[in-house]
Amino acid sequence: MCSLCGILGANEHWADAAAREGVYTRNADPIGRRRERAHRVRLVNHVLAFYGMQLSDWQGASFLLSTFTGKSEIVEDLGHLWPVAEKLCGRCCDPLAHELLERMDAGHG
Repeated sequence: MCSLCGILGANEHWADAAAREGVYTRNADPIGRRRERAHRVRLVNHVLAFYGMQLSDWQGASFLLSTFTGKSEIVEDLGHLWPVAEKLCGRCCDPLAHELLERMDAGHG
């Protein structure tokens, strides 16, 4: 299947589900889903900045991962983010790296 067909016809990733009080189900409210997706992108970008990268939403269906030097690649869902990030920057990207956590705790993340 071509990459465009895969994006247009892809099933949603579990991370796209929206939490509701007392239940974790798919949110039928499109505005709420987009808001939560944007919030996840902001959170991920705090970590990715440490590695010189940024994630952006692409049509609510995929993500675009870009390095600060201009390389970019489409990421289907957040489950595929870290392998693509490592490929783009050429090093291990550990979201739980000690140096990263210290930087975030200090308010620089």
